[in-house]
Amino acid sequence: MTRPKTSHVEVETSHVEVRHEDDRTAAVAEVTTSAGPEGTVRTSLYAKGERVRRGDRTTLVDAVMELPEVQSSDRMEATVACGDFESVERLRERTDDPELRAAGSTTLLDANIPPQAGQPRDDQPPASFRYRG
Repeated sequence: MTRPKTSHVEVETSHVEVRHEDDRTAAVAEVTTSAGPEGTVRTSLYAKGERVRRGDRTTLVDAVMELPEVQSSDRMEATVACGDFESVERLRERTDDPELRAAGSTTLLDANIPPQAGQPRDDQPPASFRYRG
């Protein structure tokens, strides 16, 4: 029996960090995309415990959303720590049609990436979260 040929899939991973003035890491994201535009980007965002200041998580989400590979993708699957409302709120502001669901100690967000993901959408009315159980 011969095995069918599989196509080669290239995956690109980016590491994003928010650091304080003392060079301590406050928040981190791992971003993975498959080769080619219009795909799905997957990211895990997490804070480094007591080192996190208000706004660090928002800065991290903004840095992720401004990556060229994220801007050229259509969908996002994000994993954040359960209770990380700052990251979830900023992801909601920067994506379209966010759906949230709990998964153990994390919250999963599935959303569409708007055509100009590099720009916050402050002019839109607040959208409600949709939770899937």
